[in-house]
Amino acid sequence: MKPRLLTPGPTPVPEDTLLDLARPVFFHRSAEFRAILGEVIEDLKYVFQTAHPVMVLTGSGTAGMEASVASALAPGDKAILMLCGRWGERWRNICKVHGIDFVPVEVPFGKANTAESLEAALKQHPDTKAVFTTFCETSTGVANDIKTFGSIVAKTDALFIVDAISGLATMECRTDDWGIDINVTGSQKALMLPPGLAYVSVSPKAWAKIDANKNARTFYLDLKRFRAKIAEGNDTPFTPAHTLIKAQRTSLKRMRAEGIENIWARHARMAAAARAGAKALGLELFAERPADGLTVITVPGGIDGTAILGALEKKHGLKLANGQDDMKGKIWRLAHMGYIDQFEVLAAISGLEIELMRAGRKVTPGVGVAAAQAAICEHLSRVS
Repeated sequence: MKPRLLTPGPTPVPEDTLLDLARPVFFHRSAEFRAILGEVIEDLKYVFQTAHPVMVLTGSGTAGMEASVASALAPGDKAILMLCGRWGERWRNICKVHGIDFVPVEVPFGKANTAESLEAALKQHPDTKAVFTTFCETSTGVANDIKTFGSIVAKTDALFIVDAISGLATMECRTDDWGIDINVTGSQKALMLPPGLAYVSVSPKAWAKIDANKNARTFYLDLKRFRAKIAEGNDTPFTPAHTLIKAQRTSLKRMRAEGIENIWARHARMAAAARAGAKALGLELFAERPADGLTVITVPGGIDGTAILGALEKKHGLKLANGQDDMKGKIWRLAHMGYIDQFEVLAAISGLEIELMRAGRKVTPGVGVAAAQAAICEHLSRVS
């Protein structure tokens, strides 16, 4: 059977990009590589919707997150952490290591952070140096209102720093217009590449803070080093994962050809289909403010959630993700980001129908798929 990877990272990679990865290794300190990196940076600017160069780091998305903390803040600086899931917790853990005095603003899993709570925290802590948040919380399927958050933080001296690792290129994100000072993503989500690269956009406001930070505790993740090498002629301060960067160029050209607004619309269409299909099967969505890059479904009572996922993979080739930590067996995470289309979402809903029926749940065959198809048609009619 054909395997279908529908997890929130890593995600499927286009065939032409995979072929690029199979080409012979070339020398990284060369005019060839500098030209490739220059193209990648320009196309990343388009995806990020920023006028400023994007730093390319060899490392996972977490490397980009830590580079943001280490470069922009010093031990003892105060930061507000908007926490709504496991990846918000990643901000907390990084801040702990770097001695940041953080103020957590937390909501239960499945809930989104609110603009009101952010405004209250900033008012209570006017000495805040940065606000950290997560765009798409893949542990719960929640999307935060980054545009509104950015407008609130922009009225202060604090930096607005966003983990957009699973959100960028799945939902509308306009880095400059929305006041995102540091925006972080990774290669293995909607950018259609294997894991191994982190990308960080930095605003002039953030660079001013980074340049003034004389107590940064980092060497490899010092964003100033990356900026300097880009300025010298599109190079990197350390050995880059240059074969990945070359392959990223191929995926980015695909994204350019599709158009960023069309990419956002495609993800919205797939999300609508997944949500409609799940609801038609009598299932509940876990997230109160769902993201467009994945749909998180609450496992119904009397159903072994982990066993269903095992059957989907073994019998149908459909690889969905389980919940993490305490959420294991309680939710299903169906990702639809990057190199995934609406027909793979239909396949996932169809497989879920079959396995729910096999588990003894009363399901009318085809009801979930029909609802998903109707949602797709409705979305397509809006743009045709």
